[in-house]
Amino acid sequence: MASDTQGTGSFYITTPIYYVNDRPHIGHSYCTIAADTLARYHRLRGASVLLATGTDEHGQKIARAAAERGMSPQAFTDEIVEHFKLMWERLHISHDRFIRTSEAGHCHAVQVVFEKLKANGDIYLGEYEGWYCVPCETYFPEAELVEGKCPDCGRPAEQITQPAYFFRTSKYTDRLLRYIEEHPHFLLPEFRCNEVLAFLESGLRDACVSRARTNWDIPVLSDDTQSIYVWFDALINYLTVAGYPDDTAKLDTWWPPQVQLVGKDILPRFHATLWPAMLMALELPLPETIFGHGWWVTDTGEKISKSKGAIIDPYDEIRTLVSISGCTTAVAVDAMRYFLLREVTFGLDGSYSTEALLARFNADLANDLGNLLNRTLPLVERYLEGQVPEPGPGAGGLAEQIAAARSQTETALEALDFRTALEAIWTLIAATNKFIDTREPWRLHKEGKRVELAAVLYDVLDCLRVAAILINPVMPMVSQEIWSQLGLEEQEPAWEDCEAGRLVAGTTIARGEPLFPRIDLQRAQQRLLVAQQAEAGAEQEGSAQMISFEQFQKMDLRTGRVLEVEQVPGTDRLYKMTVDIGEQQPRQMVAGLAQHFSPDELIDRMVVVVANLEPATIRGVESNGMILAAGEEVPLALVTLDRDCEPGQKVR
Repeated sequence: MASDTQGTGSFYITTPIYYVNDRPHIGHSYCTIAADTLARYHRLRGASVLLATGTDEHGQKIARAAAERGMSPQAFTDEIVEHFKLMWERLHISHDRFIRTSEAGHCHAVQVVFEKLKANGDIYLGEYEGWYCVPCETYFPEAELVEGKCPDCGRPAEQITQPAYFFRTSKYTDRLLRYIEEHPHFLLPEFRCNEVLAFLESGLRDACVSRARTNWDIPVLSDDTQSIYVWFDALINYLTVAGYPDDTAKLDTWWPPQVQLVGKDILPRFHATLWPAMLMALELPLPETIFGHGWWVTDTGEKISKSKGAIIDPYDEIRTLVSISGCTTAVAVDAMRYFLLREVTFGLDGSYSTEALLARFNADLANDLGNLLNRTLPLVERYLEGQVPEPGPGAGGLAEQIAAARSQTETALEALDFRTALEAIWTLIAATNKFIDTREPWRLHKEGKRVELAAVLYDVLDCLRVAAILINPVMPMVSQEIWSQLGLEEQEPAWEDCEAGRLVAGTTIARGEPLFPRIDLQRAQQRLLVAQQAEAGAEQEGSAQMISFEQFQKMDLRTGRVLEVEQVPGTDRLYKMTVDIGEQQPRQMVAGLAQHFSPDELIDRMVVVVANLEPATIRGVESNGMILAAGEEVPLALVTLDRDCEPGQKVR
């Protein structure tokens, strides 16, 4: 269990490495956010943490996807890997190691493992005859196919007969059954463990661990006709990260992992059977806990996955949340993290919808946490000159609730029960809001009861401080912002400080803009419906919808010169720009360029502007026009001119 470190020593946690045949989606993000939350929690408790994630890059599926793009497998994977790295950066993932299976060090580790097991007789040469699913990179006996198709992704399986090496998985069936029975926390959740036990009791077959040599796999050193099977290769990444086989000191520090998170679909066949059997054959300790989490499904019940063709990009959802709520991107990211871990018990499937995200944003973040912060700090400014008061007699009225929240949060996180952990924190937040309503600090001020007033506001500020620490693993940027607004920037949050009375008196608060602007859900629903209808229309008419020349002529495209650029306050991506487009007065425009262009790169540049775009107010700033840039997800380049011309020239 995660609690084995007790806040000290080392804590090694892994996600599965993700297959790079396409870009990351919300399923990948869910698992990685959960792992990041545990890593941040243990860092707050003082442990040395190794959080590993990465990409699985070998196999026929990759080679075929690359060929379809007219690229080499290496160039293709290099490109896709950057999307994963960018997504983890955007989602505030604090990984310590990003491993790629195409790395030379990993290929070396895989070959060492293969040859070691071959030498001791656990890998032997035979002949594989059966069915293979290329999209899932998985061999299946005919009995497991569904009408000749893969039981996992539903695509046609291919029948093959070829020489291959096999790993004696069957040899370890009884030993693995005993291990699971003797270690109740090895496979979680419990109902997944029962599924694995049923799978084991039916008897393990020896696993095919090689195939005919290809140019995009790890070769078998002792047989140049064979490549190592991609799943055997992928599982060894956890050992590679920990220093196997050459860095024994590192291996001693980190092995075995405390927690390995995987999707429920790869638990029985690979991580709960093949993987521990491989470790037993290598005479290495098994991970303390392997946890099989559930899937996110669409509102129609379909699994969100690349092989199924149903994908939700979490950053698209985050941008929608920013657009609808007006919160910052950093806050929206943390809101997404919160939603995914609060909405459904970790281990079960959950149904994803944008509407549910917006509702959770309003109910929990705007109404509860945001309301607590927004109502408390103005009272401190108004009644106490913006300074944290001395506790005074009667303070500590929420100490019991603080202690309960910390204890329950710890217990839940050790059990990987993120939902219960967040419910415990929100119970504290609700109790603090009720405490304000009951104690009525505005009444105490009116009656001149300054000592009682100070005691009440101290308790509320102290609860906000504790709440900021408790939510830090899940919502690191929101936690940091609350910490800053409490005037605590000079202090480092630590889990041991989740106790009542540790807020230092005399600290000056620094109230900022509301973190969670309340959403008008009815208007938001209308916007989402319009967007869905537009998307459906675009799909019906093709991705490159045709317009007439008359429609094009309605667009007023003009040249413009950028005169001034400044950041929109409270945002990390928006510039307020003054642009001369040949009119008597320059235009003011808001553009999402701040994360990709410095002001110096923009000032005095000639750009192309949509001059007849309907004015809009963005984060409180009026925008009259749009600057054109290339790039589907992010602005990669401005649309500029190759010759000098005056502002205001028609672009046609």
